[in-house]
Amino acid sequence: MANKSFLANVKSVLSGDTLILTSTNNPSLERTFSLAFVSAPRLSKDGDEPFAFQSRELLRNLAVGKQIKSTVLYAIPGSGREYGTALLQDGTELPDALVKAGWLKVREDAGRKEESEEVLQRLDKLRDLEAQAKDESKGLHVGTGGVIDVQNDLGGPEFMKEWKGKTVDGIVERVISGDRLLVRLLLTEKKHWQVMTLIAGIRTPSTERVNHSNGQTTPAEEFGNEARSFVEQRLLQRLVKVKIVGASPQGQLVAAVLHPRGNIAEFLLQDGLARCNDFHSTMLGSDMAALRAAEQKAQASRLRLHKNHVAKTADSKDLDMTVTKILSADTLLVRNKTGTEKRVSLSSVRGPRAGEASEAPFRDEAKEFLRKKLIGKHVRMTIDGSKAGTEDFEARDVATVTQNGKNVGLMLVQEGYCSVIRHRKDDTDRASNYDELLAAQETAKEEEKGMWSGKPPKAKQYVDMSESVQKAKIQLSTLARQRKVPGIVDFCKSGSRFTVLIPREGAKLTLVLAGVRAPRAGRTPQEKGEPFGQEALDLANRRCNQRDCEIDVHDIDKVGGFIGDLYVNRESFAKLLVEEGLASVHEYSAEKSGNAAELLAAQTRAKEARKGMWHDWDPSQEVEEEAEAAGPADSAADAAASIDKKPEDYRDIMITNIDANGKLKIQEIGKGTAALTTLTNEFKKFHMDPKNKAAMKDNPKAGDFVAAKFSADGEWYRARIRSNDRAAKVAEVVYIDYGNSEKQPWSQLRPLDQQFGTQKLKAQAVDAQLSFVQLPTPPHYLEDAMGFIYEATEGKQLVGSFDFVDTKESVSYITIFDPNVKGSDKVTESVNRQIILNGHAMVPRKLKPWERSKVFEPILKSLREAETEAKNNRRGMWEYGDLTED
Repeated sequence: MANKSFLANVKSVLSGDTLILTSTNNPSLERTFSLAFVSAPRLSKDGDEPFAFQSRELLRNLAVGKQIKSTVLYAIPGSGREYGTALLQDGTELPDALVKAGWLKVREDAGRKEESEEVLQRLDKLRDLEAQAKDESKGLHVGTGGVIDVQNDLGGPEFMKEWKGKTVDGIVERVISGDRLLVRLLLTEKKHWQVMTLIAGIRTPSTERVNHSNGQTTPAEEFGNEARSFVEQRLLQRLVKVKIVGASPQGQLVAAVLHPRGNIAEFLLQDGLARCNDFHSTMLGSDMAALRAAEQKAQASRLRLHKNHVAKTADSKDLDMTVTKILSADTLLVRNKTGTEKRVSLSSVRGPRAGEASEAPFRDEAKEFLRKKLIGKHVRMTIDGSKAGTEDFEARDVATVTQNGKNVGLMLVQEGYCSVIRHRKDDTDRASNYDELLAAQETAKEEEKGMWSGKPPKAKQYVDMSESVQKAKIQLSTLARQRKVPGIVDFCKSGSRFTVLIPREGAKLTLVLAGVRAPRAGRTPQEKGEPFGQEALDLANRRCNQRDCEIDVHDIDKVGGFIGDLYVNRESFAKLLVEEGLASVHEYSAEKSGNAAELLAAQTRAKEARKGMWHDWDPSQEVEEEAEAAGPADSAADAAASIDKKPEDYRDIMITNIDANGKLKIQEIGKGTAALTTLTNEFKKFHMDPKNKAAMKDNPKAGDFVAAKFSADGEWYRARIRSNDRAAKVAEVVYIDYGNSEKQPWSQLRPLDQQFGTQKLKAQAVDAQLSFVQLPTPPHYLEDAMGFIYEATEGKQLVGSFDFVDTKESVSYITIFDPNVKGSDKVTESVNRQIILNGHAMVPRKLKPWERSKVFEPILKSLREAETEAKNNRRGMWEYGDLTED
């Protein structure tokens, strides 16, 4: 047979004497070529022969990836295996160089049947080289050792404990697909691990596979074979650095494979032959960012796998939004500056699912965590994409939401209240910090937070205290004693009716705003409600729903609703509702609750601004109506009210009560108070006598005089019933000799014995108001004013100038002096002037007829000077300037 020579590329080396060659023109054409006359120890899955790896290594280092000139000397009939010699480009001859180095043996049977002189000469040369290597104990001829233990799997968890995070040397033995390699890890001199290795961070299309059970071939996915060839050309049988990052659920090694020019995963991604593998993100940590960037590069160029890639619109700018409702742990209702609301889900995260036993118990806790963080807050939002609608869910945007620079989705995942969604490989509608979310989830699992704790939280149970009147009565006594009870608005039923949770009491109740009436909204979108009912409900939802609040409870209604005040951000919502013209004031109810002045002032502002239900308000009609209602008697009273002579009616007084609106109750000191002291002592003795413990025979009625046991000192006093709660058997009583009031159960009341009746001694507390003084309506200024009056008058014996007694209204208008303050000008020393001078009140803009009398002009002049001084010095209510200028 004539010798045949050809050029070829060395693709791989099977052993020290056998190579896989590819055509220089067509890399897909392969042939096996063995070196003639020699043999090398064999590598085998069942165990390598001694020195097999070392023998193969020399040939691999010399030849892989290089071009050689091969000469076929002979072929074995049947197998078609070709044998011959080869010449490397640097002049190295094979097998000669390997025999000389001692890594190949010359076969004993070589040349026995050979008659060619040329071949015999070659054999003599090889035997001489072998003899020289034996003499020098080179390679295989060292005599002992050469055995390397090869393990074909990772074994137990000890492997990862020792090697995770380390970078080791390895040789790529086979390329199964673009992302799956058989790698020989050269971990120690005496032991190697030859294991299936997944390239960390990527997934490539599959190559064609043969099912050995039925012989059928599964075709390759598009670009699958191309990805494999890409890796084979660069890595097959190359020495590489292997950075061990973890193991797959199937126990395969996951590692970054580093070619001398860089990470092979990045090159595959840049060429569009791979996609990022989210499942490896947590193993790679910060190294994942470079892979994402490489993938984005290929997407932008629409390379191969990304040929149909649709780029996201770049105009997804940050939006400023306000969170109006938390729908679940991962879905919000947000409103923009124009008032338009939209539903958005947080990108790439999912709250606890109702159908998952390990997650469902955390639904309320996760939603509450998000409510506390976001409700009513301003957030920045970037739309990342959209979720298509399904049978269960409507279509909605998915967005990255930040509050004060903190990523909300990340916070939820860190606390174990949300899990991270595993997106489809081509799903780009995901969070920009997706890898950070995956890492946070792993940390939350390790720290056993939230859903990963394995311990479901105790479900928070709320007892509905408005379920029945009986339950409401039980809770009323607890709540009525407290001020500003913290709660959460759970639901807005209308503009003035809410469901409120009281966590510290474990109670849920219906709260009805005291003193106002809001129009009713339709119960369904189709049902028509009263005018402005929907607007009132919308305002309630915007300002109150899911907000932390405080409530003051005064009473209950006939169906178990609690009547009281609702404060959100310390602002009365009833006042806000009235101010916007979306509720009217119910004067009797407001007076009873003590917030009439504030609400009426708010209603006046709404009317004057023609807001809401007052859009067509006509003040002239209202004045006429009031005049008609007042009738001629008022006109006569006004006519008689003009005063010609300055009154000189000075009496010793003591202030016994100041109500929430600043109205006074005073006692005249003298014969009346002396008689009251005597009566009080007798009254005390009477009620200490056990035989006088008679309870009320009949149910008390409003207006009845009774004996009531005052809660502060446990003593009995004369009182009159102002109102009754028949269901709760509680009465609101006014202590007639002092003017203060409180709610008392009927059991704490006794009939008033005739010897202590008002015929014997009239009620000693008289209604009074400060002459020429108008107190402010804003609550904090009104509180300051009342505090000033308390300080100036409490416990003191004072002198009151009775300027005018309104017999119709039973109110005395008085100027108060403190006799202990030295000074000649009594006007200067009056409490009335001091309160104005300190900016806690003003001179009324609209004077009553008697106040306009000429005799009071000097007093008014002095008071107005005091007001001017208070304004100029920005005292009290004038701290921000002149309120009346508007």
